[in-house]
Amino acid sequence: MSAPLIEIKDLAFSYNTRPILRSVNMTMPRGKVIAIMGGSGSGKTTLLRLIGGEIKPTAGYVKVADQVVHKLSRNDLFKLRRKMGMLFQFGALFTDLSVFDNVAFQIREHTNLPESMIRDLVLMKLHAVGLRGAYHLMPAQLSGGMARRVALARSIALDPMLIMYDEPFTGLDPISLSVIGSLIRRLTDALGMTSIVVTHDVQESLKIVDYVYFLADGVIAAHGTPQEVKDSVTPFVHQFVHGEEDGPVPFHYPAEAYQEDLRLENHFA
Repeated sequence: MSAPLIEIKDLAFSYNTRPILRSVNMTMPRGKVIAIMGGSGSGKTTLLRLIGGEIKPTAGYVKVADQVVHKLSRNDLFKLRRKMGMLFQFGALFTDLSVFDNVAFQIREHTNLPESMIRDLVLMKLHAVGLRGAYHLMPAQLSGGMARRVALARSIALDPMLIMYDEPFTGLDPISLSVIGSLIRRLTDALGMTSIVVTHDVQESLKIVDYVYFLADGVIAAHGTPQEVKDSVTPFVHQFVHGEEDGPVPFHYPAEAYQEDLRLENHFA
């Protein structure tokens, strides 16, 4: 079996004295779609930032393609990042550039290819996401789903070995959501890359991913295949997957007994 593309070992991270991640361990194979799920503030986006070398761990390490990310020099980190793609929550397109120029941007930035070849590559990437005919449009002319697809075309422009998706389904209608999910799966398989999907959208994600990690309180609360996750009896995972109102994440904010609040007439004065 080939070595995993990403190995995360005993990873910890804190903002000042506030711990965000505590002793996180993960392995992510090449050519697979991995979902990272968990409640708001559980450290999912922080984990992406650690993989990309944007921040350094408090303890442990992230290894990408056999390189410990936080130990790389500035130049070596930039070389590694050129092999990574990132799809931000709302696309983050350059608003003053056309669809074509958005996708062409990093090809022009990181290669010396002639414009004729860049044109062919951009049209190929746009064709892969179904938007070759929209190459001349500006971002303001795109729907939310179209903008997300252009951003996806831009993220695969340099044929990366890894793409990280930060909430790729947020704000999409059911059709666009299904299209983006299908594209993530198809492009991962076609390009042989690894995809990491940070998401709250359980049902759509479980259709396309190979493996799931659940983060809660800074640790891996559960992990497994989509079917194992669906069948999980772990209280937090069961509540999250099935969208239940009450459970380990309570519906009610901590308060005194209801009768006690009603009895104390001047309590809210």
